Amino acid sequence: MRGLAPWAAAAAIAGAAAAPAFAGGAPDFAALSRIAAVSGYEQPLSAAIAQQLREQGLNPRTDNMYDVLVTVGHGEPHRLIAAAIDQPGYVVSGIAARGYLRVQRLPQREPNPVFDTLQFAQPVHVVTPNGLLNGGFAGLSIHLAPDHLNPPSMTTVGNLYVDIGATSAAEARAAGADNLEPVELAQPPITVGADDEAGASAGDRFGWEALLEAAQGLAHAHAHGTTTIAFVTQQWLGGRGLQRVLTEMPAGEMVFVGRVFPQAPGNDGKTASPRPGEGVVIGTTSTPPGADGLPDELMTVARTHHIAAQTVAARPPFIFGFGPKTPLPQRLAVVGVPTLYPVTPAETFSRSDLRKLTRVLEDYLREPVTRMSAAHDPFDAARVPGPGMTQTVLDQARAPDKDVLKTLETMTTAYGASEHEQGARAAILERLPAWARRRAHVDPAGNLVLHIGHAVPGVHTPTILFDAHMDEIGYQVTDIKPDGDLVVRELGGFYGRYYLGHAMLVHLPDGRSIGAALGLPAGWDRPGFKWPRAMSTLNESADAYVGTDSRAATEALGIHVGDFLTMPKTYRPLLGSHFEIRSIDDRAGDTALIEAVRALGPDFARQHPGRQLTFLWATREELGLEGAAAYAARVAKLGREPDVVFAVDMFVSSQSPLETGRYGDQPLGEGFVVRAVDVSHVDSPADVARVVALARAHQIPVQYGVTGGGNDSAVYTRYGANAIALGWPTKYSHSPAEQSDTKDVYGLSRICTVLAKDW
Repeated sequence: MRGLAPWAAAAAIAGAAAAPAFAGGAPDFAALSRIAAVSGYEQPLSAAIAQQLREQGLNPRTDNMYDVLVTVGHGEPHRLIAAAIDQPGYVVSGIAARGYLRVQRLPQREPNPVFDTLQFAQPVHVVTPNGLLNGGFAGLSIHLAPDHLNPPSMTTVGNLYVDIGATSAAEARAAGADNLEPVELAQPPITVGADDEAGASAGDRFGWEALLEAAQGLAHAHAHGTTTIAFVTQQWLGGRGLQRVLTEMPAGEMVFVGRVFPQAPGNDGKTASPRPGEGVVIGTTSTPPGADGLPDELMTVARTHHIAAQTVAARPPFIFGFGPKTPLPQRLAVVGVPTLYPVTPAETFSRSDLRKLTRVLEDYLREPVTRMSAAHDPFDAARVPGPGMTQTVLDQARAPDKDVLKTLETMTTAYGASEHEQGARAAILERLPAWARRRAHVDPAGNLVLHIGHAVPGVHTPTILFDAHMDEIGYQVTDIKPDGDLVVRELGGFYGRYYLGHAMLVHLPDGRSIGAALGLPAGWDRPGFKWPRAMSTLNESADAYVGTDSRAATEALGIHVGDFLTMPKTYRPLLGSHFEIRSIDDRAGDTALIEAVRALGPDFARQHPGRQLTFLWATREELGLEGAAAYAARVAKLGREPDVVFAVDMFVSSQSPLETGRYGDQPLGEGFVVRAVDVSHVDSPADVARVVALARAHQIPVQYGVTGGGNDSAVYTRYGANAIALGWPTKYSHSPAEQSDTKDVYGLSRICTVLAKDW
């Protein structure tokens, strides 16, 4: 950290990420769960937990490993209840000349065969001394995939680059990025179904959450002897925090709260694991089972209070070091709750199970019972944190136009996958001026259509159509299985690995959404697993868990065949005028058309007699240009086909550390792009030159080039229209971490306005 001594660097990291300021009372797990705690960099979370314990009237102390401990009582027996607070993640290991951050994984051994793969093209936070920097892991663009004979592997940490919007190492450092800064997925917890929770490192959180909740009654515990609770660090790095605690205070018995890993796989090579909702899991690590008696005692506690629980033969807490091995206590139990898809961004547990786990810990310590239920749930980390309790996100964005930015945010955060565009259509109508909203209508294909201007006798100007599609990629429910899981298929084309193993939203017709965990290919958690070929999952279905155990329970949530799914999304400013969010394709194009309509104004027909414009926001483009094709055929049949079509769609840029840059190498922030050549269409060279000349005449930054993918212009030329494709540069197409630049979107809206008047 810029020349700091090791101890000073640690202190800076601990103070910078600035643990939230709590006002007392029960823990705010929504705030605590959002504090980055990558292994070795847990200091901010340690500080927040210690502060919370002090608010509860306890006297915590923090050791040299940043373990947080509280001891009450005296004499024998001496029991230790420990939970790890760290999570696997990454640390910045270098900054490349072009401004991309290189990373190394912590722990350096991959936790499971898909851990690195599930990070590609995902939004992240870089934890700096002054706050969080928005960024995203780079990924391949699906539109450029057909020309990759040997594409870079998206399965190894060696190809992970963090893109914060910088164009040079100096710019990245000036923004606050530096070596040794932790990097974590920017994915807040999400409620799955009615009472489950999913998110990255969900299984690394529930243990310390249960222990911190139980700590509220620790001062009034009536268990005999001495009790120490410990929130330990660096468990993923060999159990170093736990080793430190056990070296200092050899306990006679220990309850370790966290994931319970079965000792050995079953006959089919898989481990038999309970599902969320099946209660508490108590792991016995002794041979023969029951030799030390502690797991049996915990099972008795559970049964006495009618708490669903089961025992499994489990691996003991992991401790690995380079000195003498620290022995674990003779009396040992590992307790936790079932999780689905462990150590993935879709890891899911049941809050009901977590409440039961907390009750077992309270009863084990003979504490007063705290009130917990689904209606009074302390563990709902998916809710909005309390005011002033979140880490600062460094917003260094510069937007060229506030109205464009407002429309862009409204459009990109709207949900509407192909065949389900109603949310996007509503967002467009919301941002259109009232006069345009009154004139707009929805055609039989679901397209939103707006006509401006009218024919005037003796005046001959071309009829012009501006086309942008409003759908986004996603999934659709095709079946509900007897166990309640959904069977889903892709809507549009994309790398499935960007979405499999991640948290999703099921969107219902009434506007509600329900969280889900999207499954992974069979065998994902077994050694030697290999991902299917990148394009092979396009026609394969996947399963999605929605927190139920039957078809009837899923339908009771309101979910039915035909509903659609997308990944949650948030508009995230990057450096300068760059921004990041899923579905920039084609919501930035929608934005450009909306802002052009606003600029043309209600008096366009009077000011420009004889000019006839149509603005079309099309449906189902991602399924094969279907909405535009339906419109083109319908108006051609009526004899009203346009003379000129400007199809406005994303220009896929190869400005990425993973792409070759052979084509599509137009950078973000240097102007809109005439999408002269792609898979579906070639613009006339004369038209390209004319658009470029008009842009330069109006001092609008412009680029032109070749890219991949198709656009709606292809369906109009067969009916005689002269079609020109326009776009703006976007990186990491059809991924959760799509990136563009607001200046380019602003320029695109300006050129559409110019073309409407002057073409």
